[in-house]
Amino acid sequence: MGEVLIKGGRVVTAVDDYVADILVKDGQIEAIARHLPNSDAEVHNASGLMVLPGGVDVHTHMEFPLGPAETCDTFETGTRSAAFGGTTTIIDFALQKQGETPKQALDRRLALAEPQACVDYGFHIILTEVTPESLSELPDLINQDGVSSFKMFMAYPGVLMVDDAGIFRTMRKVGTHGGMVNLHAENGGVIQVLIEEALAQGNTSPKYHALTRPSIMEGEASHRAIRLAELAEIPVYLVHLSAKEALDAVVEARDRGISAFAETCPHYLFLTIEEYDRPDFDGAKYVMTPPLRDHTCQHALWRGLKFDDLQIVSTDHCPFCFSERPFGIHRSKQLGQGDFSQIPNGAPGVEFRVPLLYDGGVGGGKISLNRFVQLTSTAPAKMFGLFPQKGAIAVGSDADLVLFDPQKPHILSASTHHSNVDYSLFEGRQVTGKVEKVFLRGELVVDGDRWLGKPGNGRYQKRSASGRVI
Repeated sequence: MGEVLIKGGRVVTAVDDYVADILVKDGQIEAIARHLPNSDAEVHNASGLMVLPGGVDVHTHMEFPLGPAETCDTFETGTRSAAFGGTTTIIDFALQKQGETPKQALDRRLALAEPQACVDYGFHIILTEVTPESLSELPDLINQDGVSSFKMFMAYPGVLMVDDAGIFRTMRKVGTHGGMVNLHAENGGVIQVLIEEALAQGNTSPKYHALTRPSIMEGEASHRAIRLAELAEIPVYLVHLSAKEALDAVVEARDRGISAFAETCPHYLFLTIEEYDRPDFDGAKYVMTPPLRDHTCQHALWRGLKFDDLQIVSTDHCPFCFSERPFGIHRSKQLGQGDFSQIPNGAPGVEFRVPLLYDGGVGGGKISLNRFVQLTSTAPAKMFGLFPQKGAIAVGSDADLVLFDPQKPHILSASTHHSNVDYSLFEGRQVTGKVEKVFLRGELVVDGDRWLGKPGNGRYQKRSASGRVI
């Protein structure tokens, strides 16, 4: 690969803001200075643009099976969509199927992703069977395979849910090796009772997805998760936090010096429970877990981002088409017609995270520009053992760089995004701030509306300890 020179851009990181040239050589940042000679490098004029470190989205679900359903983005289409949104690294999930070991789950997902991924990628492993055999594999997965985070569910009984004993055993096993447990925190047993009661009363519409998953049950499970981690003396990370009650548990723990961390997602920051009042079946587009909450929760989440009670904004990109065409009903929300509990839980968003958070967060005066970079790139890279290779603009770091026009308005729409999914949660929303060019390890992969990347260009990232550097 030849040298690349990015000239005159406003370099913005989690801590810096200055105008400089950046020289890229062999996929890494070689030099940063006020003025660098052109030499024989391929030159890109960044005057008037921000230069940001490539986004790191630590929560995506590409080609992911969920009961009878499967998400509609392949690793190719999903990572291409990520790149157009300024994200150059994702961490997806390897789900341990029944009778499968965690290492077998990882190998299966690696084989699927390697020929397709258009951006760099890693995996969390979802543990569903906590057996002596499974636990025995975890140290090598951390130390040799570079998987330092393991997701477990406190919800979906009989499908994904692991009991407290299993969670605690896992925490103690991975803690001394630099591993961290990520928890989907909802009280699955109580929620199942509420679901059964709603269906028995003939309540089948999408809004009952939200009404049967109350925020207090997310709060209760979050508190319990943190207490288990406190006893195990291990960091804990709560995924897709949506409820004020859950955030209160995190704040209380952090005030006591506990290593409790959490992410939230753009849909919880910009949408509310009112979306479920849409007519007919349209509310199914907004069925994700946890569900959308009220304005009180939304206000608390923004405050949590501002004061670092929430550390990361990820997308939980888990796309199912609304229509059953062209990918069939098993990739469609239509599976839940007549029974809200059968609607595939998940929503798209990997392409819109960066512009949404810039427009609504920075433009809306809710977070600073440096905090925006911290939330979308640097903190996720640090939290999950990718920093300073990722999440930084520094000599020796990977040249994952985004040229971003902070003044350019555009409209978010399914008609122009690059995901397979046939709708957008933010259809018709105008935002200011647009990704113009994206470099993956120095290679230009997005140039305006042109796609220059290739499937298979993404590299698997072995990660160091999770939850130790923030």
